[in-house]
Amino acid sequence: MSIRLNVNIDHVATIRQARRTIEPNVISAAVSCQNAGADGITVHLRQDRRHIQDSDVRLLRTALNTYLNVEMAPIAEMISIALDIKPDAVTLVPERPGEITTEGGLNIQENFDQVHETILKLRSAGIFVSVFVDPDLQQIELARKAGAQQVELCTAKYSDLTLMSNSVHGEGLMRIKTEIRRLRDSARRAVDLGLIVAAGHGLTYRNVAAISCITEISELNIGHNIISRAVFVGLEQAVREMIEAIKIGRAERII
Repeated sequence: MSIRLNVNIDHVATIRQARRTIEPNVISAAVSCQNAGADGITVHLRQDRRHIQDSDVRLLRTALNTYLNVEMAPIAEMISIALDIKPDAVTLVPERPGEITTEGGLNIQENFDQVHETILKLRSAGIFVSVFVDPDLQQIELARKAGAQQVELCTAKYSDLTLMSNSVHGEGLMRIKTEIRRLRDSARRAVDLGLIVAAGHGLTYRNVAAISCITEISELNIGHNIISRAVFVGLEQAVREMIEAIKIGRAERII
C-alpha cells in the first residue's frame, strides 16, 4: 500500500504575514505542491491567525484539485468556519496561546464531550474527521469512541530524538527505536479499531524513512522541513524529494 503526502503550507503564510503583504502567495504554493505530486494540502487555521487566514482556506477550497485538510481546535468558531467552507477533512488539534507550534496530541480524555460533539457536527456535514493524538493506546481508543474516522499520530518525540547529536549511538539510538515501536504499536491498534492512520510533526528528509515504513500508516503531513528545503531548491523540487524519501522508506521496511 502506498503512502500519501499532504504538504503543510503554513510557513509560506508565515513569511507573508511577517510583512503583512500578499507574497508569497499561498494559493500558488499549494498549486506548486499539487504539480509536484503531493496528494493533498494541509493548513492550520489558528485562533490567533498567525499565518493562515480565513480567506486562504476559502481560496484553497475553490482552487485545489487535491485534498484539503484543515487543522483546527475543536471550538465553536472553527466548527462554524469548517461547516461553511467544507474542506475535505478536518484534523482536530490542541492549541495553547503563545506556543510556537502544536506541542502534542489532543487530550481526548480531558475533552471527550467537546471532541465528540465537534466530530458529530463535522461528520453530519460530510466532512472527514481526524484527531491529532500522541501515540497512546488509550487516546486512540477514545478517538474511536468519539467518532473519529482517522487518527494522526504525533511524531514530535521521535523527531526531536533524531535531531540530537548522540541519537545514532548507544542510549540515543535505543530511545529512537523505543519511540518507533510505540508509534508502530499505536498504528496497529488504530487499524484494529477500524481507524485510518496518519502521522506527522517534525518529520524531515532524514527521519521520515522509519515512519513511512510502518505499513499501517497511510498518510503523512509534513510542512516545515519541506518549506525550509524549498528556500534552496524551489518548492516543487522540495516536494519531489520528500516524496522520494517516503517511497524509499516504504520500500526498505527497516523496522
